[in-house]
Amino acid sequence: MPRVSEQYRATRRAEIVAAAARLFARNGFHATSMADIISEAGLSAGAVYGYFRSKEDLIVAVAETALGAADEAFAALLADGAAPSPEQALATMIKVITGRIANDPATGVDISRIGVQVWAEALRSPQLADRADEVYQRLRGHFAEVARRWQAAGKLSADAVPDEVGAAMLGLAQGFVLQRLLIHGTHPDAYLSGVRALLSPNAAGLPDGVAQV
Repeated sequence: MPRVSEQYRATRRAEIVAAAARLFARNGFHATSMADIISEAGLSAGAVYGYFRSKEDLIVAVAETALGAADEAFAALLADGAAPSPEQALATMIKVITGRIANDPATGVDISRIGVQVWAEALRSPQLADRADEVYQRLRGHFAEVARRWQAAGKLSADAVPDEVGAAMLGLAQGFVLQRLLIHGTHPDAYLSGVRALLSPNAAGLPDGVAQV
């Protein structure tokens, strides 16, 4: 029997993740069974379970699709030792959310809808909570690196703790996700305008160029 290529496996895995994402976005996690996903993917049960042992594994795989987009955006933002501002980092993340994540080319669905479900599901599933923690720790680390470089450039208060700033920045990004999905009329430009006002040095009475976050 000929060996299955890595490209074949990657393509088949992506098809299963896309099928799961469509069902999760449309019906939610609890109303979606592995049998539903197998049917949506058009594969045998053995083929699907050969890639994913459980629905929780698929939930994390879908969430990591969104994180992959964020990883790529931060890699470009931080390339060549760049020191982007917190505002630039948030603007980049919000652009990713409203662009690639909201219209994910790999799955054809708004992955942010699934992300919010992951947050809720992690409260009841220790296994999913552990996996989600890994995912969001990585994303928070990207924001912390932005803060670290901004501080090294002398543009963030020396008293600021980059990891704490990164946590706050992640909160602002997650807040946009929730408001975009739950509050009609939430617009990325207006949200960023509010963030800009919040992070403005003048808002804290600081000299220009030094932000206190």
